[in-house]
Amino acid sequence: MITIRKKLAEQAAQREEKEDRTSGGKELKRRQSFRSQILTAEASELGDVLPKSCTLKFDNPDNLRQFQIVIEPDEGYWKNGRFTFEVTVPPEYNIKPPSVICLTRLWHPNINETGDVCLSILRETSIDGTGWSPARRLKDVVLGLNSLFSDLLNFDDPLNLEAAKHYQKDKVSFARKVQQFVHLYAN
Repeated sequence: MITIRKKLAEQAAQREEKEDRTSGGKELKRRQSFRSQILTAEASELGDVLPKSCTLKFDNPDNLRQFQIVIEPDEGYWKNGRFTFEVTVPPEYNIKPPSVICLTRLWHPNINETGDVCLSILRETSIDGTGWSPARRLKDVVLGLNSLFSDLLNFDDPLNLEAAKHYQKDKVSFARKVQQFVHLYAN
């Protein structure tokens, strides 16, 4: 049997729950708004700091959380290639790093066949302290990806073990295979 006292207690509990959700929602919205402001500022600054070998593509200019970086190395093994990376910025950005996938097939020790990218700043945590931190910015991600085609190229800690072994075994054959992939997939 429902009494008036029980009914009033249920209504009070429902009001408290609704207020908790609303105030928690305001806090969440404020945090997201702050993160959106950070993202907006960083995205607008990217155009000023991009190396000449990089361009950005926003399919939807209203969605700064999803964009592409196109890298066209002007030197090194991947010269004359055009490599596209899909960047997804999580709602928890700048606490969590963006996720990056390479959409272009290539022969690279730090990018595997499925497009996964081995770049220390994209790791949430790392033993050596070179992983993501809230002090890092989107420009660091772009510059890091661009450097994978030159000075950050790492054959000693590869993601694509076969490509790294190929390089160590025969650099000339490695260079030919890289150019073959560039010709087939990165033009």
